[in-house]
Amino acid sequence: MMLCLEDYRRAASRRLPRAIYGFIDGGSEEEATLRANRAAFEAVRLVPRVLVDTSERSSAVRTLGHEWAAPFGIAPMGAVGVAAFQGDLALAGAAAAANVPFVLSSASLVTMDRILKANPRTWFQAYPSADAERNRRLLGRVADAGFETLVVTVDVPVSGNREENIRRGYASPLKPNARLVADALCHPRWLCGSFLRSVAREGMPHFENMAEERAPMFSWTATRRAHRRDNLDWEDLQRMRDQWRGRLVVKGVLSPGDAALAQEAGADAVIVSNHGGRQLDGAVAPLEALPGIVAAADLPVFIDGGIRRGTDVVKALALGASHVFLGRPFLYAAAVGGKAGVQRAIELLRAEIHRNMALLGTRRIADIGAAMARAPHS
Repeated sequence: MMLCLEDYRRAASRRLPRAIYGFIDGGSEEEATLRANRAAFEAVRLVPRVLVDTSERSSAVRTLGHEWAAPFGIAPMGAVGVAAFQGDLALAGAAAAANVPFVLSSASLVTMDRILKANPRTWFQAYPSADAERNRRLLGRVADAGFETLVVTVDVPVSGNREENIRRGYASPLKPNARLVADALCHPRWLCGSFLRSVAREGMPHFENMAEERAPMFSWTATRRAHRRDNLDWEDLQRMRDQWRGRLVVKGVLSPGDAALAQEAGADAVIVSNHGGRQLDGAVAPLEALPGIVAAADLPVFIDGGIRRGTDVVKALALGASHVFLGRPFLYAAAVGGKAGVQRAIELLRAEIHRNMALLGTRRIADIGAAMARAPHS
């Protein structure tokens, strides 16, 4: 029985091969940042008001020009189709049904047009390249597909040092070997219900949207092409802003100064994020950075990283977030239960928020403010 998002994580840890579960669940180096993301939420205390009529409360919010049913959305995650059968479509379809934002990763295994058919309001996440022409072509494909919101991830100048991926046998592309095959055979529900089912229906998976060449997800011989990003600067982001006519969100900001620079470059919003603890180990937790960024920039501020409960969503909102994004919990739900699993997870989180609003004494999301939270880092 799934009663909370953590139940899906525990179920996914049993269903998925060790290498794939470790890729999703793990962080970089000592995973100090991964732990800090949760610890930051656990350190915040809520201050409820009593004898407030909350019988007609609503979790609806307006974000980037659209009315959403809840103040949370699904964060971008790459290669989710390896963990869940048609995982990107399951996430997109569930988000559409629940009317919450969904951000498609450029490292997805499903084409843009199929995702937009399942969810026309999908946002697209892109990694900028130092090759301006490559960026121009990518933005052209994204615009031609029909996306209206672009999320540019800026916290990956180089890949984080994810040692646990190596220890568990995960690489990109995945190179089949005896250890991976044995791991798969020990997890028949994933092997038959996800991997073999996907191969039988659609062939071997490829990264469909990152570049025109469609790099394979599994290969004995292919190597991952590394596109240089360590020489990018704010002028590169400005060029992308000039080329992109839709809404632009900058993801991966932890510094108030960078939030201000993003606003100067024309961003419509920023996402306070440390990439789920997968990049710089020891980086500040997004919730710790949130109040300073809200104070520094006059634009909507979103957050991801470490959110697992409705109380976490409420805490982020109280400290200034306009919208909250979760990744891993919804992927676990997709791996365990497909689209229906994601829909159930969304409803669990939304129900927690509704309950917490009553317990806090608030009827509207907009009424959740700083007076309701006590944070050691605010």
